[in-house]
Amino acid sequence: MTEQGHKRVAAIDCGTNSLRLLVADISPERGELVDLDRRMEIVRLGQGVDATGRLAPEALARTFKVLTEYARAISDSGAGAVRMVATSATRDASNAEEFTAGVHKILGIDPEVITGAQEAYLSFSGATAELTHELPGSGKPEPPFLVVDIGGGSTEFVLGGMDAGAQPTDLAGISMDIGCVRLTERYLHGDPPSQDEVGAATADVDAALATVADAVPVAGAHTLVGLAGSVTTLTAVALGLTRYDPARVHHARVSADRVHQVTMSLLGKTRAERAADPVIHPGRVDVIAAGSLILDRVMKQFGFAEMVASEHDILDGIAWSIATDGDQASRS
Repeated sequence: MTEQGHKRVAAIDCGTNSLRLLVADISPERGELVDLDRRMEIVRLGQGVDATGRLAPEALARTFKVLTEYARAISDSGAGAVRMVATSATRDASNAEEFTAGVHKILGIDPEVITGAQEAYLSFSGATAELTHELPGSGKPEPPFLVVDIGGGSTEFVLGGMDAGAQPTDLAGISMDIGCVRLTERYLHGDPPSQDEVGAATADVDAALATVADAVPVAGAHTLVGLAGSVTTLTAVALGLTRYDPARVHHARVSADRVHQVTMSLLGKTRAERAADPVIHPGRVDVIAAGSLILDRVMKQFGFAEMVASEHDILDGIAWSIATDGDQASRS
């Protein structure tokens, strides 16, 4: 049963690497989002898509298995509306209809395969809603914000501010085909990767960032906000945590020097050495070095001295969109 004025919603974010669920009570009038259930599973839906152009049968099977568990949790929660957003992997796949049919069978709704621009907007909205207030021990981040969402297949960049009602304003964004899975599959084959492999990946990232700088006025940003698993995992490593603690990671500030130090360390480690770190999720062991490299190059190329990490991202933006845009989708 929800409190008066709250709407219980369920948001699902299906990315290239992970499948995530958020069940929350939202009050648009109060500007409140209260977590009831937040889950993440590594399903690697985008496995091999860059090379084959198709979603692999085993990747679809992994995804549908977890989605079935999520559907049960949503039903048990009593959520009145659900929205599922699918990102880069399903944009790139030639057999996307298999994915859509499977999702509809499990959830009773179709996934929304959104554009990079839509993905960027939702990420920005989810990440910045709380940044209009003072952060404990670190003051109030200064807009405009550059939100960087490092995914498995793509990375979204969006610059903007917030109005008095905590709604995004003056947004400019772009999605680039650089992501932790894509870079790993293309370049980082060694264990650990060779200098030549790292150099090739770095050149690809830097070329993409040059395109970003031409499309988005990144020089006007005052605060860099980093999102998604690569960023939050790097932050946990940078903080020296012995177990992953979302409360410690959320809104932590990490310097450019520390990001570079951690990135070089991860690139220099073997898979087994990365797997031994308790804060690195087993599903991210293979790709965390590539994701960290993207963040490191963003800070270097765009001149940011520090980054604010956020646990709230596109998943929260999806949840807010249901509550503020009407019934995006209802369970049938």
